[in-house]
Amino acid sequence: MTCSMTGFARVEAQLEQGDLVWELRAVNHRFLDAQFKMPEDFRRLEPELRKRLGKKLSRGKVDCGLRFRAAVTTATESGIRSETLHRLLELLRAVRKLHPDATHPDALEILRWPGLLEEPERDITELLAAATDLFEQALTQMQTMRESEGARMHAVILDRCDSIDEAVAAMRERAPDVKQTIRQRLDDRIAQICAELDPQRLEQEVAILAQKSDIDEELDRLDSHVKEVRDTLAKSKPVGRRLDFLMQELNREANTIGSKSPDTETTRIAVDIKVAIEQMREQVQNIE
Repeated sequence: MTCSMTGFARVEAQLEQGDLVWELRAVNHRFLDAQFKMPEDFRRLEPELRKRLGKKLSRGKVDCGLRFRAAVTTATESGIRSETLHRLLELLRAVRKLHPDATHPDALEILRWPGLLEEPERDITELLAAATDLFEQALTQMQTMRESEGARMHAVILDRCDSIDEAVAAMRERAPDVKQTIRQRLDDRIAQICAELDPQRLEQEVAILAQKSDIDEELDRLDSHVKEVRDTLAKSKPVGRRLDFLMQELNREANTIGSKSPDTETTRIAVDIKVAIEQMREQVQNIE
């Protein structure tokens, strides 16, 4: 299934110990690049979460953010370390003796002093398990979004493949007229210089010019590359890099046709093909 590299997911859970919120954002990237931002207590989960992410995604830059808001009952269970408080107050008195004009901190500022509050020991095993399960839900949600966007891009690319097929068919149909145009131009030039040319020699010149402007091989390769694009889209594994390579090959053939053909209409059709290829390339750049 074709997947986009762009996606977003937000899931949350309310637990006895507090609220958990995961947010995942994915954008285009040549490789898989995951960045995790989470509270320190949850940092131990990162290796496992990276492994789970790698099983579902192969390309894209993914920002994974976890927020935890502790429940009020849990947050107010902290105690004050008496020795630390006394030592801090002594330091404040010493400062005021040296600098009587120094600003006096209020109670809230004192409570923010590192190490003053004694956090109670708590078992966060269930909290870690909940965060892991919630991450899996976020991954599934984001993957659903990526697949939905991928299906849309899949349809766009197939539509452009159809338009290239039609363009190739039109150029093949026009090939006899192109050869006749070459012959007519050569006849006109000969008439302008009032010269006579041996009919056999004329046929040779027409054949040489027709060979130089022949685009049958390029049309065959266009057919082959378009078929390969369809076959690639039908695969279940990530196909973005393969499709990007095929876009380059398609564009090369379209450029060659445009430069070789002496026919204005054929050149115009080649330009239409290049437009279709560019539209496909815009989609392919976002495919995993």
